[in-house]
Amino acid sequence: MITFGVLSTVPPARCGIATFSEALVRHLNDDRSRSSAELVPIASHAPAAALNRCDVAVVQHEYGIYDGPDGEAVLDVLQRIRVPIVVVLHTVLTTPTIWQRTLLSRMCHLADAVVVLSQTAATRLIDGYGVDGHRVTVIPHGAEAGNASRRVDNPSHPLLLTWGLLGPGKGIEWVIDALAEVGDLPNVPRYLVAGQTHPRVLARQGEAYRDSLRERAAARGVAHLVEFDAAYRSRRDLAALVASADTVVLPYDSSEQVASGVLTEAVAARRPIIATRFPHAAELLADGAGLLVPHADSRAVGVAIRRVLTEPGLAESMRWRAAQIAPTLDWAAVADRYRLLGTRLTSARARRLEQPGPAGHGRPRIGRPTTVG
Repeated sequence: MITFGVLSTVPPARCGIATFSEALVRHLNDDRSRSSAELVPIASHAPAAALNRCDVAVVQHEYGIYDGPDGEAVLDVLQRIRVPIVVVLHTVLTTPTIWQRTLLSRMCHLADAVVVLSQTAATRLIDGYGVDGHRVTVIPHGAEAGNASRRVDNPSHPLLLTWGLLGPGKGIEWVIDALAEVGDLPNVPRYLVAGQTHPRVLARQGEAYRDSLRERAAARGVAHLVEFDAAYRSRRDLAALVASADTVVLPYDSSEQVASGVLTEAVAARRPIIATRFPHAAELLADGAGLLVPHADSRAVGVAIRRVLTEPGLAESMRWRAAQIAPTLDWAAVADRYRLLGTRLTSARARRLEQPGPAGHGRPRIGRPTTVG
């Protein structure tokens, strides 16, 4: 049995990295005959020591979750780890600062394998940062299989849904503006924005963004169609909410986003999707599981809403396309790919340590997997 230590922000932190890591650990623990895993909090006193008690260290990375400029403290942790390291990159910027580029390059050099969550991220890493492609593995963001719940129809007022931690850049304003353009539909859609304000945004700005959206909806004459729900939901309750949506809308402003857990969950739930053309959406929806629209374009969002709700067969076609992708996104399948990668790394390490002479001493830099799964 192989053991994993996963270095991450951890619950009760409300952030995507904590949610991702909690799910990964849970599913690595599902089959105790093959693997076990534990969460190691970034804020713990000696994270490297805890990771060194495992066979493989999985280090989650996002700018800002470690101490120091751009989270440079992660380098000190990596240098203290003596077991094979898998670094999971949740963000790969196209135009990083000099230090951001240097930091990411050093992390990749210290890692035995680098996991990214999309092919777009892999291409950026190889072409933009000069990372050896043999070190890079694409393993998608996971989704709970139970989220493919029974579809709930809303014939009178179709439900548009956006969920996740709220803050500037989510692009909610473009959907609010679009609602004003589809008021002539026989069944006017309503729009639910579900999720708490991101803790860092809340600390800096309070609820200013949410308040501005309410004001915008009132100014556009669609306040009666827009609902904000900041309740925290369990996995089961979130699955039921997603199942109740006629369309999931991801109007994000960022053109950098190479991984989105919300997008992954929406595809796994077989929901029709409207998304701006951020990289992960452009990749995952390329075969027709959703409609892509330009950034910051409420008119295009309105046209897409009208198409999904009125064009015969379109929504059903999108659900069918999503169903073809969904099995590869199941957390159980994703955990299997981490198990396979970890097994390859530990086997390579064992072979390296068996070699006589200097090659068997010190921390080995081993394992350059090409594909997993």
